Amino acid sequence: MMRARGRLIAWVTAASALLGAAPVMAEMPNASAVVVMYHRFGETAYPSTNIRLDQFEAHIAELKSGRYNVMALPDVIAAFARGAPLPDRTVAITIDDAYESTFREAWPRLKQAGLPFTVFVATDPVDKVKGYMTWDQIRALVADGVTIAAHTDAHGSLVVRTPEQVAGAIARGAARIAAETGQVPTLFAYPFGEYSLAAIREVERAGFAAAFGRHSGVAHNLAPRFTLPRFALNETYGEAARFRSILGALPFPVTDVTPAETLVTPADNPPALGFSVAPEIGSVAAMGCWTSTGRARIERIERRIEVRVDRPFPPGRARFNCTLQTPEGRSRWFGVQFVVAPSR
Repeated sequence: MMRARGRLIAWVTAASALLGAAPVMAEMPNASAVVVMYHRFGETAYPSTNIRLDQFEAHIAELKSGRYNVMALPDVIAAFARGAPLPDRTVAITIDDAYESTFREAWPRLKQAGLPFTVFVATDPVDKVKGYMTWDQIRALVADGVTIAAHTDAHGSLVVRTPEQVAGAIARGAARIAAETGQVPTLFAYPFGEYSLAAIREVERAGFAAAFGRHSGVAHNLAPRFTLPRFALNETYGEAARFRSILGALPFPVTDVTPAETLVTPADNPPALGFSVAPEIGSVAAMGCWTSTGRARIERIERRIEVRVDRPFPPGRARFNCTLQTPEGRSRWFGVQFVVAPSR
């Protein structure tokens, strides 16, 4: 432990020398929003991506309780861009993949409740696969004020493709949405929440205003605009108590996040996550960090946090979640999703 602590001190000291100062600390955001993500509604054959209708109706009732400020996602992103403040407990609703139950079950309930939402559409399944909305149905949503956003053409992972392939998948999906709806999408969601530095560059080059993963956390105006978090909801993680806890979550602003690359090679597995925390957050002594395989070790040097796991992750998605309870009983969340490349 002492050797590890010594190495960590040496790393922070070396980084400070290179920068000519101490590591930059996070500021506190003045605008934040909890962005929730759904996929299917009332399709109990798919519990990992489905929300039961009784759960969804309880979510709507909670959102209509008067405690929350539910906004359209483009308006949230516009506020971030302007640096405009948002009310506490601002929430945005998103739905991925354009399954037909979005039209049949979600839209009537959200419409009756007067709640705006955004659908991230992968266009090839709409054209070719049963169980997805038709373009006529999507146009009906657009006519009702629903935001349609981009999710590539075929919903394939972007992290193991060439920049040219990534750019093509993004452009084809956006062009198909524009051709069918008459609106150019301005928001993007990564298929499976998987991104790499190369994928982020292509999304930014395509001209989107923001892009979203599916790692847990509260979006805020100081966060990187092309890797914004969302809370995924399904049958297991959609019960009322957890939903209320998520809606009350607070941002956890951090800087100096390492590694910058979320595509993990076998040589770098497990990844060594690190970040710096703003002094305004207060004590981080009670912070806990978990991964998709269990609890992680935390090493702290002043406001620098290093999160460590002892065993490599299996190929596929690997998540880190760090949470900190506030004295008021609310939670701050910071999450990162890595993609572990298979060994060759």
